[in-house]
Amino acid sequence: MLTPLNRIFAALLLGFVLHAHAQDYRIVGYVGARNADDRWDPGKVDTLIFAFAGVHDGEVTLDDKAIPRLQRILALKADHPRLRVMISVGGWGSGGFSEAAATAQGRQRFARSAAAMLRAQHADGLDVDWEYPGHHESGIASSERDRANFTALLAEVRARLDEASALEGRHDADRYTLSIAIADGEFVDHIDLAGVDRQIDWFNMMTYDFVNGLTPTTGHHSGLHASALTPPTARTTDRAVKQFLAAGVAAHKLVIGAAFYGREFAEVDPAHDGLYQHYGHFVAYRGWKVLGSDYIDKNGYQRRWDAEAQAPFLWNEKTRHFVSYEDPQALKAKIAFVRSNHLGGIMYWEQDEDPKGELLDVLWNGLHGAPAKP
Repeated sequence: MLTPLNRIFAALLLGFVLHAHAQDYRIVGYVGARNADDRWDPGKVDTLIFAFAGVHDGEVTLDDKAIPRLQRILALKADHPRLRVMISVGGWGSGGFSEAAATAQGRQRFARSAAAMLRAQHADGLDVDWEYPGHHESGIASSERDRANFTALLAEVRARLDEASALEGRHDADRYTLSIAIADGEFVDHIDLAGVDRQIDWFNMMTYDFVNGLTPTTGHHSGLHASALTPPTARTTDRAVKQFLAAGVAAHKLVIGAAFYGREFAEVDPAHDGLYQHYGHFVAYRGWKVLGSDYIDKNGYQRRWDAEAQAPFLWNEKTRHFVSYEDPQALKAKIAFVRSNHLGGIMYWEQDEDPKGELLDVLWNGLHGAPAKP
């Protein structure tokens, strides 16, 4: 039987363990700039990933306009010493990867230039956003050899970052980190997930843009689960996680994606309030700050909640416009999913769309506070 003193000790120990466990979850945010009127709290982010560097003549470089923006992000570390700032190379339509990865000499050139860039800018790691090995939908070069070459490229980068960490006296959690931005479904058919897993610190899973201007219907562009209307082969967040786990990736290295923006479609067939219906044309990307000011339950756009998918959407009956997006309720559902599946945390695109930190606060309270209820 526990004495009163032992009960107190046990309660304190449990609280310590729960607190320590909560700190294991990553909050990772992509960011392009820090504006003077931004009110989001950098202390609520574990890692900011600056977007983007590019690959030019086989080397990883930042253009002249990007460096001042990066330095304003890095300056946040002065008041937030636990904050890590990484640099992402690539992005949709950014090429040079397949060519650089094709030879041992090219991989060395890529890796050495990446390490040199991090050291010169005093950043904390590299995020490789090759969209996507073996695919050319974005207009970049690709090759059937990308599968093996991508793994080899990351192994070379890992070696050079470890070498740079030793030179800089960076040890343990302070060493240069390496992550990748990665999609799912058919977009990883040229990636050896288990092989890549051995080279990187975590996966930034782009579990968004499931529907966009290239897909035949509307739908939940960042839905957690399938709804009753979701096609059997459609992408969802939980399907993506299952795919990676089946490939042997460790759960704690999976950082699922959240979207701080929506996708708007026009001339949408009206059945089911436009959900998973054919449309006339894709309208635009809509950031969270615009959705809040002009869309959600405003100007004819009525919010709907899909309980099966755990995702909201907007339907404008008069104009037949449909918007897929994420909001605090959807983020809380993803937080609960991360906790129940012992995943690594949540990544989001992008901080620029949440200048007041409304969505960031939801992630912080859910992952670093008490368990969230969807």
